[in-house]
Amino acid sequence: MVENKIGGHWKVNVKIKPLIWILAIFVAVIVLLPAILVLPFSSEPPEWKEENQARPSERMLALEIPHSDIVVPVFRTSKDTVENIPLEEYVAGVVASEMPAEFELEALKAQALTARTFIVKAMLNPGKDDSLPDEAVVTDTIMHQVYKGNDELEALWGDDFNEKLAKIVEAVTETKGQILTYEGEPIQASFFSTSNGFTVNSEDYWKNKYPYLRSVESPWDKKSPKYVQTIQLQVRTVEEKLGVSIKKDGKVGKVVATTSGKRIGKFAIGKKEFSGKEIREKLGLRSTDFQMEKKGKQITITTKGYGHGVGLSQYGANGMAEEGKSYKEIVNYYYKGIEITDYKPLADKRVALK
Repeated sequence: MVENKIGGHWKVNVKIKPLIWILAIFVAVIVLLPAILVLPFSSEPPEWKEENQARPSERMLALEIPHSDIVVPVFRTSKDTVENIPLEEYVAGVVASEMPAEFELEALKAQALTARTFIVKAMLNPGKDDSLPDEAVVTDTIMHQVYKGNDELEALWGDDFNEKLAKIVEAVTETKGQILTYEGEPIQASFFSTSNGFTVNSEDYWKNKYPYLRSVESPWDKKSPKYVQTIQLQVRTVEEKLGVSIKKDGKVGKVVATTSGKRIGKFAIGKKEFSGKEIREKLGLRSTDFQMEKKGKQITITTKGYGHGVGLSQYGANGMAEEGKSYKEIVNYYYKGIEITDYKPLADKRVALK
């Protein structure tokens, strides 16, 4: 090899015999051959993955949720907008939000009937609600029924999203169009998490008496992790919230009357009397089955059950399902004298009468 500098640049003169060229080519092929062989079989380009992988939520909804003829105008509070959601898709979002997906399929089906009944009743009997935009029928909060879309559920469930949503969709699909009626009208399909062993007559918690919302025994709830709760509040906090004075240590207050379901109907602290519902709401308790005891500057409160106690107990429904009861048996146990019917003939009749 000879190097000459010409005009400030180096000029390279290479003199290699043909044999040396052949040897160089042979070595290059040996070195590069593995890479050449592997390259065509490496992972597919990123563009192919992005184009061919649908989001799990989109795939599930597109292929599994049954078609709905009507849509539900839902006020999405976090977005401050109204979304028109197909009925069965809405029911699936409510069931997924209101009941643990780990529950038995028959319990999820029972929940699907309560969710569908609630919204069909609301849409057939719309009333003016100043908290809602004019075009909305319900919110997506506990004010009506909690509803979460698939993006929200995906964020909540993570890797379990596909499995859990598939189970919810199965429950909704197998009960498509079914609602709970009493004497031909959709019922007030109330439900709650956990009883204290009994449900409550509707008039013992609310003003209205519904013949199908009667107290029944619900022993399955004792397995619920929400069956018993003990909390401690400062004496001063309780006194301020109830407007009373509590001085002596020991049991606080006296039960004056009980309701159906063995809950507190009337409760007296000193000369002041409250309903069990008032105590529950003012102190933020889980239920109206409670006991209070003062020790020093704190009051220990123990509650049994979680929720108002009227209608279907979710943990009770799951307990019944674990024993082999069907969703039809479950709803007929918690709602007395009702029928399971298709909402469409009822809706068509209502429209025809207008």
